[in-house]
Amino acid sequence: MLNHTKKIKEIYEVIQKMIFYIIPEKWDKLYLYSSVIDKPDGEKTGELYFYYIPKGIIKKKPVNVYEIPNKFNIDEEEYIKLVKTLYNKIKQLREEFRKSESRNIWSNITIIIENYKFKVEYNYEDLLHSDFNSYERHIIWRYKYLNIGPQQMNKKDREILNRYLLGAKLLTRVEKYESGIYIKDIENIVAFNTNKENEETEFNKDQNKEIKVQEENKVVKPKKKNQILMAAEEIERLEKEGGN
Repeated sequence: MLNHTKKIKEIYEVIQKMIFYIIPEKWDKLYLYSSVIDKPDGEKTGELYFYYIPKGIIKKKPVNVYEIPNKFNIDEEEYIKLVKTLYNKIKQLREEFRKSESRNIWSNITIIIENYKFKVEYNYEDLLHSDFNSYERHIIWRYKYLNIGPQQMNKKDREILNRYLLGAKLLTRVEKYESGIYIKDIENIVAFNTNKENEETEFNKDQNKEIKVQEENKVVKPKKKNQILMAAEEIERLEKEGGN
């Protein structure tokens, strides 16, 4: 059983806060996947993606983290920096487990947040020698956690899923952790003022004015870079407090 030290629980809390700060609307559920692969030359590689279900009475489709900049008119380059900071925190989490574990360390995790519960699944699959590449594992993960089945896939993705469903399943060690959520009622909209397009903020009123550019009868709005900086400041503060 995994040893959850005080430091590891502190990192859980920071991860939760980071997630809340970088999602620019209220949501009900979140599913996050992240992997860290130790390559033979000592280099570490991996990936992170997550999907959240927006809050609402009507059932809504999962939103991919990498769709957020376009969906909310947010500066993409600055936003990706926040996602990378979140990934670095997960790598730190793995290193903390390495310090307290004598056995092989996990290769990937799935984090689920819903109903004020924080759940983590630790998977020990050998990703370097997996039968599926990164893209294929993503398709399989979405099927398992987001219920995105064959009827919602293109032909290529259906073939990937069928190969997984019909093939021999690789049995890997999976360990689970669950707790109450560490934070409640955090103002995620402090990071992205998306509800009022023309509202000026005390941080930089001039930057928040609309710039109208006539191009084929389209209105081009400025990217909301100042709100991104607000989120970055909060995450930087978390890094210092929750720490390194």
